[in-house]
Amino acid sequence: MDQKRVQSQHGVTLVGGGDVDAEILEDALKIAPTLIAADGGADHALALGYTPEAAIGDLDSISAEARERVGASNVIEAIDQDKTDFEKSVALIDAPLILGVGFFGGRLDHSLAALSALVQIGEKPVILVGAEDVVFNAPSEISLEIEVGCRFSVFPFAEMRAKSQGLEWPLDPHVLSPMGRIGTSNRVTGPVHITFDRPGAVLLTSRAGLETVVKALTG
Repeated sequence: MDQKRVQSQHGVTLVGGGDVDAEILEDALKIAPTLIAADGGADHALALGYTPEAAIGDLDSISAEARERVGASNVIEAIDQDKTDFEKSVALIDAPLILGVGFFGGRLDHSLAALSALVQIGEKPVILVGAEDVVFNAPSEISLEIEVGCRFSVFPFAEMRAKSQGLEWPLDPHVLSPMGRIGTSNRVTGPVHITFDRPGAVLLTSRAGLETVVKALTG
């Protein structure tokens, strides 16, 4: 039997089981108005006054009340012990954009798992939104019009090289590696343009740059 999927012509805000701030969720929904929950994220959304259109996961965290309010036909069970609810949700959502809220700020191992999943998603436009940061998988090439002086970080999950323009400390000619030189706490000096020689990095910037990042990833 084919696995049921969520399809949306609009951007999707995916709510996780971590800390969910009402303001962040509201801002995300302005950009990506279809609300979906990853398992227990449904309870967080309902507590803030929002009812998800669907809930996806192994369903070990969602409450019976949340299941009822979302509706049995909209609760999608996805069992795979090798994948997190974030990964399973992203895999089952077909949408032009996914904004993940509630995947930072709780347990550190959950945050690390979300970052690991992010670099494995490929170039599917998925952005994680936290209280301070927006984080997304680095495509092979990206251009961003971010405010001068804004914080901008690169974290490699594999050894790679990159070329950059518009950063105070250029990424080239250095080798980036999680066991060596990383690229955190850089600053924007002008229009940012970065190319990578291989996949495996995440990019982080201030939450204020969310709309700019969305535009860059969705064209």
